[in-house]
Amino acid sequence: MSDRFDHLDRSPRLPGPLALPLRLLPAAAHSQVLARILDRLFAPELADGELDFLEGRVMLIRVQDAGLSYRLTLEEGALRAASRERPQDLSIEGSIYDFLLLATRREDADTLFFNRRLRLGGDTELGLYVKNFLDALELEERLGPLLKLLDGATGAIGRLPARSFPGRKPPLSGHTP
Repeated sequence: MSDRFDHLDRSPRLPGPLALPLRLLPAAAHSQVLARILDRLFAPELADGELDFLEGRVMLIRVQDAGLSYRLTLEEGALRAASRERPQDLSIEGSIYDFLLLATRREDADTLFFNRRLRLGGDTELGLYVKNFLDALELEERLGPLLKLLDGATGAIGRLPARSFPGRKPPLSGHTP
């Protein structure tokens, strides 16, 4: 297997003590903070209507090893935290490492979904819209130094002890994490 896919043989998890401070805040607060960050990050796309497919829809992002869930929706052209009472239309689940692989472009969404590192539930058409939107983003230009910081965090988490998640199929290389 090539070095390009070596990180797919690993399933590092965020150690509990590192995740604990994040869990002390209510889930709604996490969603509100993420919605504000993404609203600013995606401001040009929001203004152009590129995220209109999320209007009135609820997307759940679950970071399993951190024990965090984010519920987002689009209302009146802005990303907002969605209430827990509203049913989700789409869920995306994975470890913090897998989401960082995606955010830093160390791996593409198709590979992460195919290898069941990220799991999609609910409206698959909505999931495809989200995936295509993320694939088209030029994050390097927008995030600059922050992307380098995220890349460093990805490398650091990648060196943590590997653990498997229930229901995750073994890596394609035949190695067990």
